Amino acid sequence: MTPHPPYALGAEAERERAVEAALGRLDLDAKTRLLAGRDMWTLPALGCVGLAPLVMSDGPVGVRGRRWTPADPSVALPSPTALAAAWDPELARRAGRLLAQEAHRKGVHVLLAPTVNLHRSPLGGRHFEAYSEDPHLTGAIGAGYVLGVQDGGVGVTVKHFVGNDAETERFTVDNRIGERALRELYLAPFEAIVADARPWGVMAAYNAVNGVTMTEHDALVNGVLRGEWGFDGVVVSDWFAARSTAGALRGGLDIAMPGPVTVYGEALAAAVRAGEVEEALVDAAARRVLRLAARVGALSGTPAAVAVADRPAGIDGDALARELAARACVLLRNEVRGPEPLLPLDPAGTGGLAVIGAAAREARVLGGGSAQVFPDHVVSPLDGLRAALPPGAPVHFALGADPAEELGPAAAGFTLRAVARDAAGRELGGEPLPGGQVQWLGDLPEGVRYEELHTVEVRGRFVPRTGGAHRFGTRGTGGFRLTVAGRVLHDGPQADDHADPFEAFFGVPAERGTVDLAEGEPVEVSLLHTLPGNLELPVPAVGFSLLHGEPERDPEELLDEAVAAARAADTAVVVVATTERVESEGFDRTGLRLPGRQDELVARVAAANPRTVVVVNSGAPVEMPWREDVGAVLLAWFPGQEAGAALADVLFGAKEPGGRLPTTWPARLHDAPVSRVTLAEGVLAYDEGPFIGYRAWERSAATPAYCFGHGLGYTRWSYESLTVEPGSAADGTLAVARVLLRNTGRRAGREVVQFYLRTDHEPRRLVAFTAVEAGPGETVEAAVPVLLRSARIWDEAAGGWSAVEGPRTLEAAHSVGDVRLAAPLPG
Repeated sequence: MTPHPPYALGAEAERERAVEAALGRLDLDAKTRLLAGRDMWTLPALGCVGLAPLVMSDGPVGVRGRRWTPADPSVALPSPTALAAAWDPELARRAGRLLAQEAHRKGVHVLLAPTVNLHRSPLGGRHFEAYSEDPHLTGAIGAGYVLGVQDGGVGVTVKHFVGNDAETERFTVDNRIGERALRELYLAPFEAIVADARPWGVMAAYNAVNGVTMTEHDALVNGVLRGEWGFDGVVVSDWFAARSTAGALRGGLDIAMPGPVTVYGEALAAAVRAGEVEEALVDAAARRVLRLAARVGALSGTPAAVAVADRPAGIDGDALARELAARACVLLRNEVRGPEPLLPLDPAGTGGLAVIGAAAREARVLGGGSAQVFPDHVVSPLDGLRAALPPGAPVHFALGADPAEELGPAAAGFTLRAVARDAAGRELGGEPLPGGQVQWLGDLPEGVRYEELHTVEVRGRFVPRTGGAHRFGTRGTGGFRLTVAGRVLHDGPQADDHADPFEAFFGVPAERGTVDLAEGEPVEVSLLHTLPGNLELPVPAVGFSLLHGEPERDPEELLDEAVAAARAADTAVVVVATTERVESEGFDRTGLRLPGRQDELVARVAAANPRTVVVVNSGAPVEMPWREDVGAVLLAWFPGQEAGAALADVLFGAKEPGGRLPTTWPARLHDAPVSRVTLAEGVLAYDEGPFIGYRAWERSAATPAYCFGHGLGYTRWSYESLTVEPGSAADGTLAVARVLLRNTGRRAGREVVQFYLRTDHEPRRLVAFTAVEAGPGETVEAAVPVLLRSARIWDEAAGGWSAVEGPRTLEAAHSVGDVRLAAPLPG
């Protein structure tokens, strides 16, 4: 990876002088106000020192901006698991640069990303937003991402520090993590990113670690993050995570978000005057916030860390999204069908293609929750495959089985607008909607004041693409009146008592009735939402949905249609997926089975056509009981807005599926050596210690479906030699490993060379990786440094790091389960 750009010493000193000068002109009230959110996404401006309002925005696959609205769409990149599957820190850096460009377009100074928590259990509901089960891979990809964002002069908040590895009772859970596991696994990605990328921000998690909530964790924030690692950036709370004024300040929290109701601001000024906390701590926090402002160019009179002229610009978001999605595809299986493996397909020689599955037509490209953005377009798998084939090539679509077990927000065929009104019915403002979901958090449409807001109506037209009994419903908290084609389907209240306040606010889907509609004939629809009067919210917020479902058909008939289409085609491509109600922020998964009858669909199609390719759209592992019965399995993750275009590139061989698994995929949930995310009396014990992911699988009697690092390409590689040379302690290098490889196939390709450290007594671990490319018959050398920090263990008795003892072997591998060469590692 290219090193982070050194900030010019003169410019950095000038920024520090400007920060000190600004701090000296602020009184206590101004300083404490600076540490508290002004609203949902911003910190207040302080004109007396030339400070502009600092604007933050959700990430990590796009930049929402202050308002989550289709009127200001965002580039939607593939999920972070996809980014990690590319095993390419420089690609992650390019993604970060694009997001910095997007941030500037939307007036954003700080991106709330990346998420570098680990895939401890396959049931983690938000794993699509994190990278991997391995701390080294997570740290490398995270550092690349941070470098890219900050190359563009935009700040980050590396999150969630630390231990937010599941969603169950995330606001209150106490994660009990042993010191060794904490150091070697969960803190390790943060440590690597601080060392390699110098991030300007870190986000403190909701959860507690070993009895102390993370927004007050002096030992980990002040002691480890700032003290041991030398982190000089800001620490911001996760939204609504800060719980106490004095405790948070002493624990090292700089910014309490969101506002205007926070534990800082006036409450903090009062605590200082009452002698509960020292003003020197306020000064230290304010200094760090001013430093962030100076770095991103929000403090006048001092140079930003990256000048406008030096920011990467002109990056094509569509092209990068497509490239990333293709590079991330992991080919799990590719059997010989005829003289050659099934993939890649020949677009000119395809004698008919059956494209099957609801997710083939309605692409599943994003995970649920704060990672969602509105792209200005989405290329579905069906559209992408059709576009890549010659004109007139036969392509037949069959639904087969719908993964949605609940109604989703109105989408295809709807033209909708949200209209806000006061109690007298006067229109205050509104905006167009891309679908049936309204989500206004903090900022409202122009002209709408929350104090005046009484109702919001989603209204417009619906043109059905099929005739029959269309299903409609509601989701949210408050009053609802649902009218379709002049018929009132529901008029009454709705509420949800979900333990997670975010989930409770947005509610659960409720089906309200059906209306018989004719194909192609437009009808008027309206969902009038009355805001709940007794709901006290810390920020202005409106969130509800108009739901819709196509007419229900006989499931057996749908399956029969899919089988018939597959039997008549040369090749069948089945796209299966999870849903937002399976993988999302706010809750964990209860199993790994694909929702609906998708497993049965794949089994039946495979029985009808041996040339069956299954494309899996999920952000984390799913069970695949049919995997040995199909010709090929391609993991596409949540592939972002260019999903179908990238899929066509890979299936038809324009691009090689270069991805490798960043996380082990179990055959069954029951086999996973670590899976528990449920609590016992508010505590989640990480009893497995340092044994998670592939480290735990190596001690297990069970065999995974696909091991960590696995992935096939369209060529073959021979590992011909491995040499290991001593490194230099002066630059933190234990050794330099060199592998000579030969491409023995008939196509150009890319190989990810993985290096694992094996000893007699310690868990096996990934310590380095690199990628090489070569044409048919060519040889190429892969050379990587093995860092000293990657070959150390935490000695709990001594309370410090020590080198791994005894004979040490460095393995060069295609995956953790496919070691090709090994050599002693110098002592």
